[in-house]
Amino acid sequence: MCENPASQSPSEFDLAAFDRDGYVVARSLVHDDLLDRLQGVAARLLETRPRPVEFEADLGYPGSPRNRQDRGGSTPRRLLQVIQAVPEIRAWATSTVMAGWIRALLGANKVAVATAHHNCLMTKLPKFSSRTRWHQDIRYWSFERTELVTAWLALGHENRRNGGLTVVPALPPECFDEMLFLRKDFIDAESEFRRPKDVDLGPGDVLFFHCRLVHSARSNGTHEPKLSLVFSYHPMSNLPIPGSRSASVDSIELP
Repeated sequence: MCENPASQSPSEFDLAAFDRDGYVVARSLVHDDLLDRLQGVAARLLETRPRPVEFEADLGYPGSPRNRQDRGGSTPRRLLQVIQAVPEIRAWATSTVMAGWIRALLGANKVAVATAHHNCLMTKLPKFSSRTRWHQDIRYWSFERTELVTAWLALGHENRRNGGLTVVPALPPECFDEMLFLRKDFIDAESEFRRPKDVDLGPGDVLFFHCRLVHSARSNGTHEPKLSLVFSYHPMSNLPIPGSRSASVDSIELP
């Protein structure tokens, strides 16, 4: 497996940016033969669409088809449980490079990938991809503490036109509704709402972000699919709440 020795762990500058903003981008963390292999795997997954699959129509997000019988109803949003299904993806998600970054960002020696969450090939396909409202990922997870980081590997270019992520640094809890989406009245209060920032990514770039980072995504306005591999990580000491979705599938400890 081709790994970049210079990127085994984040620099002090990277750690400071993550602490300040809630996210950091590792440029060209995956490259050369490894990136080619993962792009090939993703293309095959998109073509064969093995289950489990989450469809745009299942979500009810703005711009999505109304149901699976509607026009575009078979458009996938996420191809799930890819770590269990694809050895090449598992090898990357649990690699020494990923372990080095996750340990440093979480400040923990023993870390794991939470296979119950994300663990997917995330798609934004032309025509029928939806828009994602402003939210924090902690809305999906049930752990003892909010010590969770998402790693988002861009397999191609990601930008404003094709549904790339837009982020806003940390915001106070009162800005969110009961579903942990950002309240519309807070968005409208421009004096309080920090200016959003588009996160442009190139092939092989990895965006690491904290579970409380506010983010959203537009629909894909191009003619080409946008594909990303997305995983969630936590310290081994940060346990999922028993009986929750987070505890439904065992995490995998990183080397």
